[in-house]
Amino acid sequence: NGEKEYIAGLRLGLVTNTQDTSGETLETHPVTVDRAALEAVLPRFTGPIAQIPPMYSAIKINGQKLYDLARKGKEVERKPRNITIFELELLEQVSETDYLLRCRCSKGTYLRTLCHDIGQALGCGGTMFSLRRTMAAGYTLAEAVSLEDVQAQGEALLRPVESMFTAYPLYTLPSPGKEARVRNGNPITVPELADGTYRVHGKNGEFLCLSRAESGTLTSIKNFFGA
Repeated sequence: NGEKEYIAGLRLGLVTNTQDTSGETLETHPVTVDRAALEAVLPRFTGPIAQIPPMYSAIKINGQKLYDLARKGKEVERKPRNITIFELELLEQVSETDYLLRCRCSKGTYLRTLCHDIGQALGCGGTMFSLRRTMAAGYTLAEAVSLEDVQAQGEALLRPVESMFTAYPLYTLPSPGKEARVRNGNPITVPELADGTYRVHGKNGEFLCLSRAESGTLTSIKNFFGA
């Protein structure tokens, strides 16, 4: 699951070379737009969109990282990358120029660039002043633990591997024969299953593998028994 969720701070009226407030100020503009204007522009940045990566990023072009070129004062052409913004919501207005946005997006999304582009669309410029990841790979911030807890409790805090795949439906193998075939890495016939990806359990409830059903045949994508 490559989806991630963030709470990003957008500051209107400011443009920097890094697209966040750690960078050098390039432009400042008076902010005449209000909360309603910001909310009105957000749908333009929702769904599949193309995003040009910032110069201050680790993407390589001709073997060189963009941020190395940027630090030398160079700027090169970057190809737009296709990303998806699944949800984009205005949470709170913090001040006359500062807002908090909640964004659920695909892998590869730059929240700094999103803030910059929203500011450009509003005509006053924008930059990111804060960023907090609240969900990654299906795990939420509420499930996070501190480093101190990890050091104190160790393996007791480990989550089962299957927790990575709870978005997929569960299929329990109906017979010892089919379980034996799965454990030997062989596909099995499953006429009762709709096409899709499944978590596969043995009769005793053990998580065996993540598998793909297609045209009545179940084939392993990744085995986890014995791990």
